[in-house]
Amino acid sequence: MMPLAVGLACAPGLAAAEPAKETTPIFRDTRLSPEVRARDMAARMTLKEKAEQMQNGAPAIERLGLKRYDWWNEVLHGVARAGQATVFPQAIGLAATWNTALAERVADAIALEGRANFNAALRRDGRGTARYFGVNYWTPNINIYRDPRWGRGQETYGEDPHLTGQLGMAFIRGIQGTDPALYKGVATPKHFVVHSGPEPERHSFNVDVSPFDLEDTYLPAFRNAIVDAKAYSLMCAYNAVDGIPMCAHPLQNGLVRQDWGFNGFIVSDCDSVRDLVTGHKTSPDIAHASATAVKAGTDLVCGQSYLGLPEAVEKGLITEAEIDTSLVRLLAARIRMGLLDGSVYDKVPYSAINSAQHRALAQQAAEEAIVLLKNDGGTLPLAKGARIAVIGPNAALLQSLEGNYNGTIAHPALPVDELRRAFGADQVGYAPGAPLIDGKRMPIPETYLKVAADSGQHGLKGEYFDNLEFAGTPKMTRIDPVINFNFEHSAPQGFEPKRFSVRWTGVIVPPRPGKYELGFRMIVPRDRPLPNIRVWIDDELVVSPEKAGIGAGNTAECVAGNCQQRMEKIHFTFDDTTPRRVRIDYARTENDRHSALEWVAPQEALVADAVAAARAGDVAVAMVGLSPDLEGEEMKVDYPGFRGGDRLTLALPDAQRRMLEAVKATGRPLVVVYLTGGPISDPWVEANADAIVHAWYPGEGGGAAIARVLSGAVSPAGRLPYTIVRSETDLPPFADYSMQHRTYRYFNGPVLHPFGHGLAYTTFSYAAPKLSTTRVKAGQAVKATVTVRNTGKRDSDEVVQLYLAKPGDRSNPVLAGFRRVHVKAGASQVVTMDIDARAQSQVDTAGRRSVRSGEYTVYAGGGQPRFARVGQAKLLVEGEFALPK
Repeated sequence: MMPLAVGLACAPGLAAAEPAKETTPIFRDTRLSPEVRARDMAARMTLKEKAEQMQNGAPAIERLGLKRYDWWNEVLHGVARAGQATVFPQAIGLAATWNTALAERVADAIALEGRANFNAALRRDGRGTARYFGVNYWTPNINIYRDPRWGRGQETYGEDPHLTGQLGMAFIRGIQGTDPALYKGVATPKHFVVHSGPEPERHSFNVDVSPFDLEDTYLPAFRNAIVDAKAYSLMCAYNAVDGIPMCAHPLQNGLVRQDWGFNGFIVSDCDSVRDLVTGHKTSPDIAHASATAVKAGTDLVCGQSYLGLPEAVEKGLITEAEIDTSLVRLLAARIRMGLLDGSVYDKVPYSAINSAQHRALAQQAAEEAIVLLKNDGGTLPLAKGARIAVIGPNAALLQSLEGNYNGTIAHPALPVDELRRAFGADQVGYAPGAPLIDGKRMPIPETYLKVAADSGQHGLKGEYFDNLEFAGTPKMTRIDPVINFNFEHSAPQGFEPKRFSVRWTGVIVPPRPGKYELGFRMIVPRDRPLPNIRVWIDDELVVSPEKAGIGAGNTAECVAGNCQQRMEKIHFTFDDTTPRRVRIDYARTENDRHSALEWVAPQEALVADAVAAARAGDVAVAMVGLSPDLEGEEMKVDYPGFRGGDRLTLALPDAQRRMLEAVKATGRPLVVVYLTGGPISDPWVEANADAIVHAWYPGEGGGAAIARVLSGAVSPAGRLPYTIVRSETDLPPFADYSMQHRTYRYFNGPVLHPFGHGLAYTTFSYAAPKLSTTRVKAGQAVKATVTVRNTGKRDSDEVVQLYLAKPGDRSNPVLAGFRRVHVKAGASQVVTMDIDARAQSQVDTAGRRSVRSGEYTVYAGGGQPRFARVGQAKLLVEGEFALPK
């Protein structure tokens, strides 16, 4: 009897010369699980192909039907860096809404626009998508804003673990959708863990964090994201913890995967695996670093470090099977996003981007984010018919609407323009008054630009051509009040990105004789040539690609150092105020970001014009603060008071305060509107401003939102997601990660404005909270019912805040619940919130979390019990209950 194999091979009817053909590859069988399909696909790849698929720029593998895909995509507050999108308030502004339902709606809208952009990118190039056009997103940033000097605090949801966790979960749910078999998008909470500056040292910085602080402050929001919201991705941070770089840290496979049950994929922050060699110096070379990171659970690298994996296998540092574990996670994610089989999301049209509904949502979010910090004598809302002097560098600065990690606003509406619409153009005067900071170039304001010397029309005439040669008749001609645009992956309506040119002409009118510095701002990727920009002043060519150099010390917001600002410093002395002819030829061929005609003007002239505007008005509205050119991620900024994207002082920059002091001396009421990501702690402003409004970086609806709040069309109801301390001198050293004397939970010193603070155009009263029971066994949840009454004459939102004081706790009462509600004048709202075991729990010095026996105090009101009128109730907990990690 022949062996079975031989008998089958020689059986009649079987082709002995050819192997049996595979009908449907396993990886194409949609009846199988994504993991089974992914393992089959991985088995068909070479080791080199596997390594290439584990970097953010994954190339196509045509024989497997894999398109090119880039995993690097950003949607912090709207689809970022991929062209026009709805730009919502910066994350810290979204946190100020204290509205989780709104956060989820915003994220859902963003995910829809992400799909629309992805579909359009595939239509343009069927081979796959480039960076920023994918449907997995490296968002949200749920690091705790532990120190107000951190430049990236604007990207977070503030200083409180509970608020951060609740908003983070809402955002993740909105991004990912409700179907775990088909994600609308994949959210990536970041940066795991214990990460919040300083920015210049982040590639080599080590944090020795106590077990108490790790569990009490730095981990809760990440647990919420992974365990409760089921985020399918996670990003590890640059820094080390206890001497181990986070992308090589055992917390990833231990706490995250084993204890929290995470089954998604982990991505490195950009080039953080290379940092194991160059920054932390824990690995001798890329082969060792890549093997270490993959074995520690970092599945995907932002960068190219994993191209060292084949060498690592050859040297015996890692096995191919270990590499396959990470690769299968990534391929399964692509299947769950519908990238192999197609999905219902393939039909999302490009018209979903910046739809009317999304624009309305952006304005709603901006309105809900605004915090009224001070309102002496009912200065706000402004009286109807008042003559308003709008001053300040942020009144007409596009960047301070956008924030960082932003998309391109399709129809920018600057605050000064929206105030003109709300109050009437004849009632609103405008003068910029100051730069953001001494010596910083600013876009030349409309005040000093005219279409012609004898024209009353401010701005420059823009002739837009649908070619790169300025040829033929312009397709569009319009007046641009200020030359400051973000054309990243975008173009004016009716034009093709990188296939248009603009010629601006008119005159510059110097406000005073003196020395000026002019230039054209060009922010471009570091490896790309300059755009074709030429500027003539009085027919003299002063800016051109041939003349442009690197603008030292002025690089704006960059991603891992991947952009640079280049311009030539042109110095002029204008002997008089005679209008100077200006012409700008701009051929849009490169993917540069903000392009602007900027100057440094004599500050005394700017201040004098602001004073004149104030004297001509009844009230001065000063739009001041910061911009993402000053605070942000690892920036090459070293102006006085700033370092590498972080801040050295919390005070308002001197140039702006001098302007405010001069305007205040006119005797006009002074309303200060802060546009900023981080807090401004300025005692002079606190003492001298009649009203203070915190408007954040409010997105495309921000100008209208500010106008509606100042006019009284909307009662402000945002609440601070961080504490505004008096000064940075009241804080521990920035690099100290101990939570002692940080955030409202552990800070007992005097503050300017406490966490949770915010005023309205009405007043509220609270009854004592009613508990579902006043005695429970440890581990059991309690319901707290709170009645809030609007005791004023205006309808308004209110944020009901619930705080809990725990027996023997060394912290102040901590936030345990919140709910934003709308209450009509004279009416009441009843709100019920759960106080579960995790909210009741405390952490011991070893990092163990449990509910302890004793008396708890529940406070309910419009703010912290130390600063607001609150009702209270007592809760007795019996026994102890240990919580899982």
